Amino acid sequence: MNLPAGCEPRCPGCTHRMLSAVASETQKMDWLRRQLAPWAERLSPIQHITGAARWSYRRKICLSTQWDERHGWNFGLWRRDELIPIPDCPVHAEPVRTLTRWLMRTLPAGVKFPLAFFVQSGAQATLIVKMAHVPDLNWLDQARQAQLATSELSGLWLHCHPAAGRRLFARNGWMLLWGQPRSRDEFGLRYGPTAFQQQIPALYQQALEAAEAFLAPEPGHSIADLYCGIGATLIRWTRRGARVIGVELSGEAVECARLNAPDAVILRGKCAERIPQLRDWTPATGTRLLYVNPPRTGLEPAVLAWAAHEFRPGRLAYLSCSAGTLSRNLQAFTMAGYIVEALIPYDFFPQTRHVETLALLRL
Repeated sequence: MNLPAGCEPRCPGCTHRMLSAVASETQKMDWLRRQLAPWAERLSPIQHITGAARWSYRRKICLSTQWDERHGWNFGLWRRDELIPIPDCPVHAEPVRTLTRWLMRTLPAGVKFPLAFFVQSGAQATLIVKMAHVPDLNWLDQARQAQLATSELSGLWLHCHPAAGRRLFARNGWMLLWGQPRSRDEFGLRYGPTAFQQQIPALYQQALEAAEAFLAPEPGHSIADLYCGIGATLIRWTRRGARVIGVELSGEAVECARLNAPDAVILRGKCAERIPQLRDWTPATGTRLLYVNPPRTGLEPAVLAWAAHEFRPGRLAYLSCSAGTLSRNLQAFTMAGYIVEALIPYDFFPQTRHVETLALLRL
C-alpha cells in the first residue's frame, strides 16, 4: 500500500496505515468475532467510508510538543523517549495541519513559552503550557489574530496546567486568547475546547439513526441517557416527545448539553454517583429506555447493576469503543434476561486498529 505524503513511518499512531481498507476491516471484524463470540451471529458488516475519505478525517487531536534550539518547535507523538514529529499527518484534517504549521512558525521559543501539548477539537484549539502563570502573549499581535480570522478556527485557548501529563486538563487556568468560546458542529450543536467528538460525522449519524430507530422513543416513554456528552442523543429523544434525563461528568459538556437539549433534565457527575437521582426520576409505570455511550472502561459496576436489575429498560442501545468491556457488560445483561438483537460495528477511526460497536438489546 502506498502511503500519502506526510505519513511518518516511525509514528506510533495509525497501526493499520500499511493495510488496505479491506485488510484493515477484515482484521477488525475478526477481532470483534473473537471478543464478542457468544453473539457473533448478531454481528453486522462493518459500516465504513471509502476512498480518499479514509484520510484527512481527524478533527480532534492531541499532540505533544518539544522545543529544539536548532529546529524550533516539533509537534508529534512520543515513541519511547523520542518525539516523532507529524506536522503533516495525512490522517489529520487539513485545518488541523494548517494550524499546526502556523503555530510552529508563530510561537515564541520554548524557554519563553513552555508548551507541552496542543489539543484541537473541531474549531476549538488549546495550547497547554506547564506553568502556573500566564506567559508573555505579545506574539499573538493584531496581525496574527487577523491570520487566525481567515482560518477555520473559531476559538484559541491558553490552559496553564503545571501538572499536565496523563491528565491534560484542570478546572482552573483557562484563558480565551482569541475568538469565541463555543463552536457548532456538523449537527448544529454547541461545543467547547474539551469536547469529545466522533471523528466521522456521516458514520456517527448512521449510528445515531440506528439507535433511534431501535429505541423508538415517543411521548409517554422515559429514557435515561448516560455519559451523554454535549447532547447529540438527548436532542433526538426530546424531539420525539420522550421524557429524558442525561448524566455527564464534564462541566463544559453539561453546559453545552443544556443549551443543545433544553427540554432534557441533565445531571453533572459520575453516573454511579447519580443513581439516587436516577431512582427519583424513574417513573413507577410506563416504558423505560436506556442509551449509554461509556468510556473505554465500560459501565461502572454500580451503573451496570442499576441498569440490569433495577431500571430494567425494555430496550437498550449501547455504543462501545471497547469490545472487551462490551463483552463483559453484555454478559451481565444477558444473565439478567436481555437478548442481544444486533451488533453493528462502525469504523470511526480508519487506518487504526480501533473499532466501535453499537449493541441493541431487548428485554
